Amino acid sequence: MNKPLDNKPLNKSVVTNLAAVGIILFGSISPILEDLIKSIGFFALSGAVTNWLAVYMLFEKVPYLYGSGVIPERFEEFKLSIKQLMMQQFFTVANIEQFIQKEEQQGSKILNLDPFLNAVDYDKIYEGLVSSIMGSSFGGMLMMMGGEEALVPLKEPFTEKMKGTLVDMIESDRFKAAIKEGLDAHKIGVDIIDKIETVIDKRLNELTPQLVKEMVESIIHEHLGWLVVWGGVFGGVMGFLYYIFV
Repeated sequence: MNKPLDNKPLNKSVVTNLAAVGIILFGSISPILEDLIKSIGFFALSGAVTNWLAVYMLFEKVPYLYGSGVIPERFEEFKLSIKQLMMQQFFTVANIEQFIQKEEQQGSKILNLDPFLNAVDYDKIYEGLVSSIMGSSFGGMLMMMGGEEALVPLKEPFTEKMKGTLVDMIESDRFKAAIKEGLDAHKIGVDIIDKIETVIDKRLNELTPQLVKEMVESIIHEHLGWLVVWGGVFGGVMGFLYYIFV
């Protein structure tokens, strides 16, 4: 079953057509300027009806009228146009690269290493250090001084020193340059574009002619209703000119 036109444009069409019919009826009973009034009414009705039919034919197939139902029939082309609009105007490699490079320049916004520093197991690092010392030639000497227990007072200073060293390393220009070199903006941009294109293709493949028709209707149908109104207005003007000059 064909979906009726939305209420707003339908109301415009009904009002315009009824107004044109009213002018015709008024001209039929008017004691003066009968032909002029009827001419305006008939031309107005003709303009309104033809424009209403043109709007209707965009969304619905009318038997024996070539070109009607163009939106549902050409929905594959509409899907392609939607994809091209998204990929060529918004999600371009240049736009993605520009965004990544801007974030790189801002430093902390692209790479927040606080979670990394907090996730480091300093106790395990300390235990590894102690194990290495005990396995070295100093192990025997430490055993005479109380073994591993003799190193316990060094644990907290060692942990603090390790944290400071990592912070200094991360904030160094050399480290930042290495991170920036590793972040290939172009490659990242291409990868992101490929993923975005895959998502768009997946969603577009789920669309049906009916969904495409409803999408276009919801965007432009209210404004297309004014075509009917102006069709009636200009038709009435043409009817007036016809009566004057013909």
